Amino acid sequence: MFDDDDPVLARFRTLALGYPDAQEKVSHGRPAFFTKKVFAYFGGTEKHVTGQMEQHPHAALLLLDPLDAEVMLERDDTFVPMYLGPTGWIGIDIDDLDDDDLGELVADSYRNTAPTRSARLVEAEAEAESESQS
Repeated sequence: MFDDDDPVLARFRTLALGYPDAQEKVSHGRPAFFTKKVFAYFGGTEKHVTGQMEQHPHAALLLLDPLDAEVMLERDDTFVPMYLGPTGWIGIDIDDLDDDDLGELVADSYRNTAPTRSARLVEAEAEAESESQS
């Protein structure tokens, strides 16, 4: 369901594996990035009300805060993925996202799923970066 040599996957993999304790495995035929729990998948499927299924091979599936997910789903490049959507996951096509925007989304999903110690490290890094830009 994915090409391991895909440059979009390589870009996503670099971002996702940059978080503390992050690892990769294949789950349900797609790359999944996890610590104790999965925080991101690469690629997803959307099921339309007509029953038609649409593949999103260059999408990130992420678990954002519910209010953030609601806002994100107003964008044209997002969708509710099959199976994971009912539990709050969203899909976003990443071809046109820059690394900063994609990194922020992956970081949010990571913080929502990672062990507390790891999530605090990412939060501290974000705060330090924010202070250095001020």
